[in-house]
Amino acid sequence: MPKISLTGWIMIAMVTGTLLGLAVHYNSSPTTIENFTSILGVVTDAFLRLIKMIIAPLVFSTLVVGIAKLGDIKAVGRIGGKTLLWFLCASFLSLLLGLIIMNSLDLGTELNLPMPAAGAPTGIDASTITFKGFVTHIFPRSIFESLANNEILQIVVFSVFFGIATASIGEQGKIVIKALDAVAHIILRVTGYVMYLAPIAAMAAIASIMAIKGPELLVTYGKFILSFYLAILGLWLILLLIASFFIGRRVIDLALNIKDMILLAFSTASSEAAFPRLIVELENFGCSPRIVSFVLPLGYSFNLDGSMLYMTFASLFIAQAYGVPLTLGQEFSMLLVLMLTSKGIAGVPRAALVVIAGTLSLYNIPQQGLLLLLGIDQILDMARSATNVLGNSIAAALVSKWEGELEETAVNIK
Repeated sequence: MPKISLTGWIMIAMVTGTLLGLAVHYNSSPTTIENFTSILGVVTDAFLRLIKMIIAPLVFSTLVVGIAKLGDIKAVGRIGGKTLLWFLCASFLSLLLGLIIMNSLDLGTELNLPMPAAGAPTGIDASTITFKGFVTHIFPRSIFESLANNEILQIVVFSVFFGIATASIGEQGKIVIKALDAVAHIILRVTGYVMYLAPIAAMAAIASIMAIKGPELLVTYGKFILSFYLAILGLWLILLLIASFFIGRRVIDLALNIKDMILLAFSTASSEAAFPRLIVELENFGCSPRIVSFVLPLGYSFNLDGSMLYMTFASLFIAQAYGVPLTLGQEFSMLLVLMLTSKGIAGVPRAALVVIAGTLSLYNIPQQGLLLLLGIDQILDMARSATNVLGNSIAAALVSKWEGELEETAVNIK
């Protein structure tokens, strides 16, 4: 019998979870469904907590080692500049694609909703993210607090200083680098153990959402969901096509190498779930370990392509639903506002919705429109998370190529 890969197990788990969730939805009382989802919630929460347990020490150890191996601050600046340039271009492309598609489809106008009363509650705190708050939040008050809270951007800032300082003190620094390198390898081994639970977590997550919502959710919002998923597919094709100009046909090998991680992010609606194993898969593909350990942590704060696409998609959908006219200039300014306010908020729960809420108020669009999307946010978040994984993988491959450090190795596909 051929061995079933992680991809196969996750797909089996997703199908099983869908059937199980529908069976519970149609044959159980509301109380039973609530108890069912509560039990499954323990499984998914436990898996995600195990993943989050890994992320902080892995980001710190791999990033410090990666920066120290870059050699000097000039190399850090050069590679960092190329990385951020790609992040900005990819973010702009994602936002622009969402703007073009929503203007073409005009999906929201079919709802023709009346304007809500002033001050009506939305359940989402739009004031959570501000420019001042974002800038000050970048810098950690305590690295231990940042590690405890999995504040990736703060860990990145400390790791950059720590890595440069470690490389600058010579032989003494090499002892620390060697120790952290060993820590990184240990954490990656722990990741392998945790990944055995991925199919179980995927089944639980899918079964839970289907038990609560059932197929009616897909029927009610079918057109919006289908349009968004087609837009996501279009973004994938565009990103892969751009990548192919630099790495050629190997872009197909890249997609095959990370397919397990894309599926995991999709089924759990969490790109964080894929982060630890993604490092290994990109190194197997031939990306430079030092560049992977530098680009990926930054990408998880600055390069959320799926979330970018969703932000313009949702913002314009709500504006159309309430009949709020926007000029082309206003739409482009909205695009720039979303690009600015969305950076560094990966750790905020329902981060995309928080950013959208803050942006809507700037254009007199009712924030209550977000309630239209809360019911299907889990389904949309699955596609966003998978896209974030693909986008950051492409970023790591391209920066490795631009630095002349993309090895022409055989792809290790499991």
